[in-house]
Amino acid sequence: MADLEDIVGERLMFGLPGPTLRDEDVSLFKETRAAGLIVYRRNFDSPAGLLRLLGSLEGALGRRLLVATDHEGGRVVMLGGATTIFPDNLAVGTAGEEAFAHRQGLVEARELRRLGVDLNLAPVLDVLTERYSPNIGIRSYGKDPTVVSRYGAARIRGMKRGGASACAKHFPGKGHAPLDAHLALPTIESTWAEMRETHLPPFLEAIAAGVDCVMTSHPVYPNLDPARVPATFSRPIVEDCLRNQLGFRGVIVTDDLEMGAIVQSCPVGEAAVRAAQAGHDLLLVCHTETAQRAAAAALLDAYRANRLSRRGLEAAVERVRRLREQRGARFEGGPPARELDGPPLAMAIATRAVTPVTAGAPGFRRALNGSVTVVFPRFSELGPRITIEPEVANERAYLEGAFASVGIAPAVLLVGIEPTGDEIRAAAERAAVADATVLFLYDAHC
Repeated sequence: MADLEDIVGERLMFGLPGPTLRDEDVSLFKETRAAGLIVYRRNFDSPAGLLRLLGSLEGALGRRLLVATDHEGGRVVMLGGATTIFPDNLAVGTAGEEAFAHRQGLVEARELRRLGVDLNLAPVLDVLTERYSPNIGIRSYGKDPTVVSRYGAARIRGMKRGGASACAKHFPGKGHAPLDAHLALPTIESTWAEMRETHLPPFLEAIAAGVDCVMTSHPVYPNLDPARVPATFSRPIVEDCLRNQLGFRGVIVTDDLEMGAIVQSCPVGEAAVRAAQAGHDLLLVCHTETAQRAAAAALLDAYRANRLSRRGLEAAVERVRRLREQRGARFEGGPPARELDGPPLAMAIATRAVTPVTAGAPGFRRALNGSVTVVFPRFSELGPRITIEPEVANERAYLEGAFASVGIAPAVLLVGIEPTGDEIRAAAERAAVADATVLFLYDAHC
């Protein structure tokens, strides 16, 4: 096997700061030998620009990278300009047709491969057992582990058929986390018995479906590991359970080691070492060059000091290489474009996901013939963070056009994603005098 300096980087996946390749970016990948690149919204200004970024980086390095992105659907879509925007997982689960999930996986895999993406960090397989779920919410297929298992496995099979690798996340399950791990460190009190009954089955189904990659979660599970460390650092959860008890033979990847849940626990370099000790193959450091270099240096030091075993390194590197080598060419399937059946499928899912409330429906239909108020969140505020379809970017024009198609001229009130007290009062006053009020919510589920 090659020298340590040449192979430690095979365990690292980094992000870049923008859509244009800089000399500093090439130096980072050359000096750390990082094996993977995760692509974010900040890296995508056009399909041609992304192809140029990937081609230039790989050309400068003289080697192939493992390219990944978060393409969950709903609010988590990084490459919206050349892919179908599918509804969130909760809508797919509510639509009630497993074939939708399989077809979605097939469509998105073909679209992502045209953009040069090897690995989709999806689907989310967390079971939504708590109504208040600040991080997962509508990203979950629902509260029934059977539904989450079936739909997740169907989508994984679709992605495999379409030529892309899937990543089941966030093991061992965090649909009941009381905090968002992007910001703070959650604690989940579930026992192994509770996890086996509810939260582990979707991952077992994913493994049976042949998923190539599993991402772990950051929360502390004190009843699963008495050491009370984040699952990212827990060998009983990662190596003993996922690798040995469940028999997963693919790549185990961390969530981003720059998240608040981890940086509150230790520096990113130490986090990389502890995540490797727990049994991860691939370590994500997604945002800052300082943190990325710290992770690479700490790993190298840990191997030199025998804190990490050479045998474990060789096994992890082999798994990452096998995953990367599954994809022959960088871009497959022709120039970037949406699949023709993608938008109709997305519309079918969205339509089927609507839950009609029958009680009082005749009265409501009559009220729509009177004065109608629409309260709508100002989605354009989220433009830098989530993919906003162009037709919705001008919220007022979109709503007036949509309601005009059924003969309604509503009074539109736009409010913030997190409405102020004044906006809430204004909405209540409008609703009090309207014959009918249509209220749109962002990230609401029950």
